[in-house]
Amino acid sequence: MKTFGAIIIGDEILSGKRQDKHFAKIAEMLALRGLRLSWVEYLGDDRERLAATFRRTMAAGDVVFSCGGIGNTPDDHTRQAVAQALGVGLELHAAAFEELKIRFAGEEITEQRKLLVTFPQGVQMIPNPFNRIAGFMTHEHYFVPGFPQMAHPMLEWALDTFYREQFQPVAGRVEKAMLLTGPNAYESALLDLMERIVAVYPDLRLFSLPSLIGKERKHLELGVEGEPLRVEQALADIRCEIERRGITWVWRD
Repeated sequence: MKTFGAIIIGDEILSGKRQDKHFAKIAEMLALRGLRLSWVEYLGDDRERLAATFRRTMAAGDVVFSCGGIGNTPDDHTRQAVAQALGVGLELHAAAFEELKIRFAGEEITEQRKLLVTFPQGVQMIPNPFNRIAGFMTHEHYFVPGFPQMAHPMLEWALDTFYREQFQPVAGRVEKAMLLTGPNAYESALLDLMERIVAVYPDLRLFSLPSLIGKERKHLELGVEGEPLRVEQALADIRCEIERRGITWVWRD
């Protein structure tokens, strides 16, 4: 199975001037296909840092969705950073340029507009159904604009075009959890139980989410996700052990 990650770029997000709208949507589009987002990084408009990050993530072999920084203004550095990471130059992308000419039909194609489709050498184009100003892809990295209405259809196209064999049945998986309360309902006290469940049920995803009110523990949500029968088996094991330890519990709604 592929590992999916996301890189979200822009000083305006890190400064708080704009709220990120990519993380939740990428996680949602993956979940609808039975996939999960394994990691996300937020980066500012720093070319050297971007280049170092892309060099690292390309070497790792992950599928990466990168949003932002592919425009033609001085604060857009993604195209140049990718070229630097790959050790190549920039060039006008022929297929993307044809799309650009359709977008600006009847208007002058200025050098500034050409910059929009000047990509690292050797990359492929990602079509943009919103306004036909393409993104690009290389090494299973998909570079799209920062505008959600453009970026999200482009990323969905990449998923459906290249990773359909990775899709997992969604209807056949369930998530179920218990809310534990009491003096022993905290993660450190239950590590041995959680480690045993992970070892016995490697096909399931175990999760634990503590909740606090001020400095006081409210409850611990402990659950698993996976095939329904296996989920029920794991929860029966968990229930048996927490009751043996005298921990109060209810099902999570």
